[in-house]
Amino acid sequence: MPTADAANGTPKASGVAKKPLKILMLHGYTQSGPLFHSKTKALEKFLVKALAPSNVVPQLIYPSAPNRLLPSDVPGFEPSNSATAATTSSDTTRTTSTTVTTDGPDMRAWFRRDEATNSYRLLDEGMAAIATAIAAADGIHGICGFSQGAATAALVAAALEPARAPPPGPAGDWARGLRAANAGRAALFAVAYSGFRALPQGLAWLFEPAIKTPSMHYIGSLDTVVDEGRSRALADACEDPVVMVHPGGHYVPIARDWAMPLAAFIKKHAVESENKL
Repeated sequence: MPTADAANGTPKASGVAKKPLKILMLHGYTQSGPLFHSKTKALEKFLVKALAPSNVVPQLIYPSAPNRLLPSDVPGFEPSNSATAATTSSDTTRTTSTTVTTDGPDMRAWFRRDEATNSYRLLDEGMAAIATAIAAADGIHGICGFSQGAATAALVAAALEPARAPPPGPAGDWARGLRAANAGRAALFAVAYSGFRALPQGLAWLFEPAIKTPSMHYIGSLDTVVDEGRSRALADACEDPVVMVHPGGHYVPIARDWAMPLAAFIKKHAVESENKL
């Protein structure tokens, strides 16, 4: 509480000022920033409370990917006649990153996988949006992602590592953009929920050598969207990963039993380590 100054009776603040801990939150395929926020709001509240004694205030940042999706882009989609007509008339939007106007939910992706070439289309646009969000926040300290967002979070964390050399020319421009947005600072930690390792050969430089950024990986033992093997492949591409296996499926577990280890992990790497805030 404030105390009264003996000389003039004015309040004097006590305690230590709390430091902001900015965490970039990357949503999954077919989600958006606002939707991911709504699904993790309880986790956000828990982190704020759990980290308060450390004089840290988590600030979670939820950008939306720029690449809009059609209903037909969702796995298992079965078109009606009207949906088929709408998809046909808007088919060109599948290869652009900007406008898809539908009356349905706001569904987005950080990148699109090209089945023929096993490459990622629209990744540059996705990374540019992330760089914009980082710059708008005046830099971030950590990264957390779900599913495709977790795969993207690993790419971002690796790209921010100063010792890792991006390829020359356009292939590495997105990584240089991320570094500029974060003022050349590496992330203090990265958290992946139902993540997977990006396989395109053009991204191999992000995993060789292994990602040094401290990482935590949540894997659902009943996940049928991203199976355990794919998530473990991402963990195996990181140095000394912390792996948590929960008895659920494809979602972010927010129960206390799973949120407590997350808070402890963040505290260790953002508050107590020599590279702290």
